Amino acid sequence: MRSAILAVLLCVLTLAGPATAAQKPPAPVGRITFEATSLAVGATFTWGRGWLTFKGRNYPIRLDGLGIIGVGLTKVRANGKVYNLKNPSDLAGTYAKAEAGAALIAGAKGFVARNSKGVVIELSAEQTGVSFEVGGGTFTITMAKP
Repeated sequence: MRSAILAVLLCVLTLAGPATAAQKPPAPVGRITFEATSLAVGATFTWGRGWLTFKGRNYPIRLDGLGIIGVGLTKVRANGKVYNLKNPSDLAGTYAKAEAGAALIAGAKGFVARNSKGVVIELSAEQTGVSFEVGGGTFTITMAKP
């Protein structure tokens, strides 16, 4: 039992580094919006679709995520600011987040994350449903076909 708790703490601390180190520049260069569903039964699985708005154009995106430990079912509507983006395709990649929390019926969450290309997103999300999550996780954004 003690080793399981230590393993979870190690995962949380490992993921906390990239998420907290995601410093954003002074002005956003784009916006991101999406709707997603999150199902947690042990691991947390998230999937959804949305849009990147960059230089006056909208680009469809897809979001897939995996969390460490959770239970529940939620719908998420998120929007946020995008920093350090030079090309729309640079948004694609895996982002790390570190958080723990619970939401009953409705709750707001927010976090900052960065991908390997240096793109930083600052998200604010409203979720409905019931969930409990421990630790963080990763999510991947891919550019979808129009």
